[in-house]
Amino acid sequence: MKKDFSRRLQMIDTLRGFALLNMVLFHFFYDIFMVYGLDPKWSLHIGTIVWERFICVSFILLSGVSLHFSKHAYRRGLIVNACGLLVTLVTAVAMPGQAVWFGVLNLIGCSMLIGRLCQPVLDKIDPFAGAAASLALFAVFYGVPERYIGFFAVKLLTVPGSFYQFRYAAFLGFPSEGFRSSDYFPMIPWIFMFLLGCFLWHIVRRLRAEELFRRGLRPLSFLGRHSLVIYLAHQPVLMGVCVLLFDVMGLR
Repeated sequence: MKKDFSRRLQMIDTLRGFALLNMVLFHFFYDIFMVYGLDPKWSLHIGTIVWERFICVSFILLSGVSLHFSKHAYRRGLIVNACGLLVTLVTAVAMPGQAVWFGVLNLIGCSMLIGRLCQPVLDKIDPFAGAAASLALFAVFYGVPERYIGFFAVKLLTVPGSFYQFRYAAFLGFPSEGFRSSDYFPMIPWIFMFLLGCFLWHIVRRLRAEELFRRGLRPLSFLGRHSLVIYLAHQPVLMGVCVLLFDVMGLR
């Protein structure tokens, strides 16, 4: 039976599809400049850093918003986590130097599980206060993976090194010496961005603005509805294109 999307909040799918297109394009440039070495310093450019943060914040915020529409959040969270582990396995075998350890899929999967577990409590919090607190906590703990507490890049306190001795605590936000990951999104601080998305949708409801999200752009909405499959498939496709361009055709 054909699905009826007339009552679906298509703008959320559209925004997710837009974030997905940004991600695919970003990873294509990453493969060209970083993996194939055309510009090894590309990831350090301010424009690259801002673009990468924009994409990640978009996905995580939208995941928090989407928690309200998931009928099977626990199952979905486990599936997304399993896909994250698959990405880790494939990258560790195929590209050890670019391996992904606790990437954005694992962050979103774990946040979905925690968010659904805590949802009865979260729903009782004033959404404006919850959003403000989530953003403040994200800012304060943003530097925890870099061993400091402050306000975004402003360092106020140094986190004791003892928190970073246990190698498996990296997923929490306490990476040990020598830890490397090409896509690293620990629970601290990123779960607060996920929670911000949860509270933002409560604010939309409080303002009775749901109808603004009823319509979207169908091509982007289609991509947004299939974001997980595209996420898993896009990098092998991009690498195939790079092999064709640089290894087969010899372009440089």
